[in-house]
Amino acid sequence: MADELNFLEEKTDDFVKVTLSGEVDIYTSQELKENLYRVVETNKKDLIIDCKELNYIDSTGLGIFVGALKKAKQYEKKITITNLKDNIKKLFIITGLDKIFEVE
Repeated sequence: MADELNFLEEKTDDFVKVTLSGEVDIYTSQELKENLYRVVETNKKDLIIDCKELNYIDSTGLGIFVGALKKAKQYEKKITITNLKDNIKKLFIITGLDKIFEVE
């Protein structure tokens, strides 16, 4: 059985920080999509996604990040992804997503 996904949202005046922990896979991706898209659409602020506690993400999850970025760009906002573990950072580099997201 897959690890669950935890989604913590913190709002500031300038941006919204989302902290992800657990795993993003076929079982948890719909939850991520609903939460992430809601955050982008309701706040219309820059988004920081903190992945310090994210252990795994599959291609479905990467696609959701891209979809969220497209929504953010509609509002002329950006998404910054922080604290990627090495195995996940490697996925971003291989897929070229490190070129379209701000990765710290």
